Amino acid sequence: MSWLFEHQPEWAHSCPGRTGQSWRDIWSVLGRERLADPRAWTLLATILGSSMAFIDASVVNVALPTIGRDLQLGLAGRQWIFLSYSLALASLYLVGGAAGDRLGYRRVFVWGVIGFAIASALAGAAPNGGLLIGARVLQGVGGALLTTGSLATLRGAYGAESGRAVGLWTAWTGITSIAGPPLGGALVQYSSWRLIFYINVPLALLVLVCARRGVGDEPASVSARRPFDVAGSALVALGLGSLVYALVEGTAHGVASVVWAISLALVSLAAFVVRELRSEEPILPLRLFRLRNFAAANLETLLVYAALGGSSFFLALYLQTVVGYSPLQASVVMLPVSVVLLLLAGRFGRLADEHGPRLFLAVGPALVAAGMLLWSLVGSRSDWWALAVGVAVYSLGLALTVAPITATALSSAPARLAGIASGVNNTVSRVGGLLAVALIGLLISVVYSSSAPGSNLRPLAERPTTVLARNGSIDAFRAGMFLAAALALAGGLVAAVRISNADALAPRERPSA
Repeated sequence: MSWLFEHQPEWAHSCPGRTGQSWRDIWSVLGRERLADPRAWTLLATILGSSMAFIDASVVNVALPTIGRDLQLGLAGRQWIFLSYSLALASLYLVGGAAGDRLGYRRVFVWGVIGFAIASALAGAAPNGGLLIGARVLQGVGGALLTTGSLATLRGAYGAESGRAVGLWTAWTGITSIAGPPLGGALVQYSSWRLIFYINVPLALLVLVCARRGVGDEPASVSARRPFDVAGSALVALGLGSLVYALVEGTAHGVASVVWAISLALVSLAAFVVRELRSEEPILPLRLFRLRNFAAANLETLLVYAALGGSSFFLALYLQTVVGYSPLQASVVMLPVSVVLLLLAGRFGRLADEHGPRLFLAVGPALVAAGMLLWSLVGSRSDWWALAVGVAVYSLGLALTVAPITATALSSAPARLAGIASGVNNTVSRVGGLLAVALIGLLISVVYSSSAPGSNLRPLAERPTTVLARNGSIDAFRAGMFLAAALALAGGLVAAVRISNADALAPRERPSA
């Protein structure tokens, strides 16, 4: 069960539209401007706050074996330490976004940071597995608030320059997410696993100091007085939580084991839609999807992030079980992606702000798909060139895509709904990745059964011991990459047909700092 999340890049399922920017750009904001602009403090606060949540999502994996031994937990207990956080996070993105629209983006962001810090302290002090799992749920609640609040706050602070701001935000949250697991491993090995939670407390205090000096809350007074739909919030949280649980457990244990969760998700989400249609102040105004760029950007997010989540998940498994890479070697393979994003993606985000996002959002996914097709050529270590070239092409495609897709999804919604726009985009990206893992996994199983009939091997989960099993695993992986590439291409096609540069470049009110 935990495998479903462990091998997906955190930027792909924690917040969509991840992008990068060079260190010179961040220095220009935080150095040359001498932090005189409150927006710079807002940027720094959101970078540090989101990094705190992203790091925690990945670093716990490193500590799970030690936590399990210390608290005497079995496999199920260890899995729930991870899954409880992810379920709460995915379930509450929309609720967190709606709360920001009504109560203030910075205020909800700050609440999320405080809640996350308190939950982290409880997790560090947990004497048993039950209390630790409960603390992880509370961390997920805080993480949902601070993540959606950070993106909405940036949109409110930077207005038409939100693409560049998102670029800076992701560059540094991406770096900290990469640095998180090694840091966590060092703390666990040389001190205590409890420190991976306690370290969040002083970091949260620093975030609060920066947020206090940043841009104030932006929702209009009319929006701020809108009532909060408690029943709608409960329905969407229950529906999304059940859906995520079904996708995770169904992939691991079969659809029959999660029929109840699927039924609960369908009923809850249907009831949520009915309530939203009848409500005068819905938590998710469905009219948002009538906006051309909003609907197109989120549909593309669903498709592209499905491709990203599915391809990265099965590539990590394939390289270790079939090609013969060690876990460290398999993780190092994707490091160039972060470097390319850091150097290029923010610049593409700025160009999309200036010239419109359609070209970037059409070409980028096509390059991502080309990279996946190159990965499908890898059958042994001697095919390293296909892996290397594929990573390079894939990285360039991501750099073209990630900043414009988030900036378009956020900026196409009215400013007073920036929070819910962020929540929708975050939810769509996470659910897309989970759906792709399930669908691609099903395809891999079918192709393997056809290519290696009679084999009891679990494809890409166990090392093949015969030539037939190895060839079947290679065929199955290639089929999975073809499907992932098709999803990415479909996302690019959506952009080419539906994204409007005219709408994206239409004058927007720029909030005062």
